[in-house]
Amino acid sequence: MFYRELLRNFRMFEGEVAIVDKYRIDYTKKALQNQSAYYLQEAEWVQQNHKPCFEDQVNLTSMSSAVPLLSVGMLAGMGEAITNAAFDWVASRPDAVIAGARIGHFLNDIAAYKRGKNSGDVESSVECYIHEHGVTDEQAFTVIYSLIEDGWKTTNQARFDHGALLPAVQRVVNAVVSMQLYYDNGGDAYTFNMHIQEIVNKLFLEPIPM
Repeated sequence: MFYRELLRNFRMFEGEVAIVDKYRIDYTKKALQNQSAYYLQEAEWVQQNHKPCFEDQVNLTSMSSAVPLLSVGMLAGMGEAITNAAFDWVASRPDAVIAGARIGHFLNDIAAYKRGKNSGDVESSVECYIHEHGVTDEQAFTVIYSLIEDGWKTTNQARFDHGALLPAVQRVVNAVVSMQLYYDNGGDAYTFNMHIQEIVNKLFLEPIPM
């Protein structure tokens, strides 16, 4: 049932793009297949009660964060601004996409750790680092925030390294920048959208005092 609906959605997407741009949906399908494989690997870890090392945990769960999938999918409807070369770039999971995925993953893990772990979740990067290095949670946060800073540098560098692909690169950068809003101050407005509702109300609904 789910698979049939998924195929129907892709057929609908193909109807929304120009004939010459239908290759973009093929890129998106492949990205979704990769995403499914990442989810399956995570599920296997949970079922096997596997305790990954920090590096393995980050490598897998950054990819399962959906940033690589979204980085491909959100380019599909951008028209002539996006070229085939841009899709080749983003689908190859370049440094900017991986860095963006890690930023989102780390911010989510920090928020989840502060909130409390749900049963059935894979160990977070925070937990893995604590167990692997025998440090406190605050020490783990310090290391992970440093890795986030490195990720920002890598993501921003892509705008200088890939000027010919700037519309695609900028879309990826913008998506990564938005994560700071969702996870501001260790919160998680991605999971609990009431935290971001106040911001939306102030920006678009409430009158500005004169």
